[in-house]
Amino acid sequence: MTPPRPRVLVIGAGFGGLGAAYELSKDGLADVTVLEKANDIGGVWRENTYPGAACDVPSNLYSYSFAPKTDWGRRYAEQPDILGYIQDTADRFGLRDLVRTGIEVTSATYDDSTATWQVATSSGDTFEADVLVPAMGQLSRPALPAIPGLDSFAGPSFHSAEWRHDVDLDGKRIAVLGTGASAIQFVPRIREAAAHVTVFQRSAPYVVPKVDRAYTDAHHAAFRKVPGFAAAMRGSIWELTELLGLALTKVAPLARALQVLASANLKRHIKDPVLRAKVTPDYPIGCKRVLFSSAWYPALASDEVEVETDAVDEVTAKGVRTGDGRLHEVDVIIYGTGFKATEFLAPMTITGRDGRDLRSEWAEGARAHLGMAVPGFPNMFLIYGPNTNLGSSSVIQMIEQQARYIRQVVSELARGGRARAFEIRRAVEAAYDAEVQSRLERGVWTDCDSWYRTASGRVTTNWPGLVHEYQRRTRTAVIADYDEIVPTPQPGRSARDPDFV
Repeated sequence: MTPPRPRVLVIGAGFGGLGAAYELSKDGLADVTVLEKANDIGGVWRENTYPGAACDVPSNLYSYSFAPKTDWGRRYAEQPDILGYIQDTADRFGLRDLVRTGIEVTSATYDDSTATWQVATSSGDTFEADVLVPAMGQLSRPALPAIPGLDSFAGPSFHSAEWRHDVDLDGKRIAVLGTGASAIQFVPRIREAAAHVTVFQRSAPYVVPKVDRAYTDAHHAAFRKVPGFAAAMRGSIWELTELLGLALTKVAPLARALQVLASANLKRHIKDPVLRAKVTPDYPIGCKRVLFSSAWYPALASDEVEVETDAVDEVTAKGVRTGDGRLHEVDVIIYGTGFKATEFLAPMTITGRDGRDLRSEWAEGARAHLGMAVPGFPNMFLIYGPNTNLGSSSVIQMIEQQARYIRQVVSELARGGRARAFEIRRAVEAAYDAEVQSRLERGVWTDCDSWYRTASGRVTTNWPGLVHEYQRRTRTAVIADYDEIVPTPQPGRSARDPDFV
């Protein structure tokens, strides 16, 4: 008798979740269901609709390898184009049919007696699966700063990832808190309409020029018709991003060259010595995320933008008060303060074998073998999990490789036999984590505080090597690294009862 197909439950319908759904449903391997809390697919590219939202990886590389696109609007695609690509790809490969929207997962519990995952949702619906694949990513939950008075402001205030398009910014005095990847994109856009923009900066980012351009009909024709052209461009961009990865990980001369480029970009656009001093970073390049923009410094140098470096003490009904006692009166406050990147899988409650609580297991920081498998949590595999983010290159390459790895484990499950679940051995995960953390401690990401690190200083987000290395190490799922978990049926019931299948 042919064993039933494994039931796979994927949480999240962004790039990661849909990529996993494609790989695991391909050739009928598994019965895949994707749960998405929002009312449509798209992940961060559905949520982040702020003016100027775009990718800082060239679009030819920031896309699935199995779904090339020949008509990107720009070298660096903007949010509408990327969201459209995700939706078109989902429709093209039938992935939308696997997605159930408007369903938020609140908890997932491993059932030892059946070797299945029991998943609860905020609507009261429950789901059962053989394999659980959380794919919510690292940049899905907006973070607000711990500043007194956030709720006291009388005017509109919002996070950049929850943009209020109903708020008219024309002629307004606007406070922007944060100078990260989102702020450097939306500030140049909103300052064109605003009366004045005050940018409150905690630390200055390194910013290198973004060599962007619109693609022409000739580009599109070449991508479509010239054999190998699109693949060659994708490959060359990949190698260039790997070179950037070397600069950020272990090749000091490349890092110095990158720093020279960033410094030249700053000096070219910021002539005022006082402003130049304010926006000059005081930490090694790469320690925080290196940003790409050709519009950021010109915006800061314009008459309608002011950079404030005094610490923010509080938010009041009228504006923002800084440490020098000044009250900056504004009409609108926009928080460009990033995401809760180190709080993996929150706010869900995940309970593994023998009642293990994932939050307790990760009390000192999230960790997983190859960023995917956690001891004590059989048949749970994360997409874009701990230490799989990149300081360069396209994270979609990491996501696709993870999906291919998980497919191998699910294929093993599909063969049937005695094992009902696979759990990564604790010694295997511990050895891997020790190696990764040792490499990270010798790298640039431990030289300053950033969203890459937890409060204790542990880097839980970033991969310490290149994409090539990660692909090599995950090319083959070593089943011997896993323990086979046999269900322990309740008295009077068998693991082969129909209810358990």
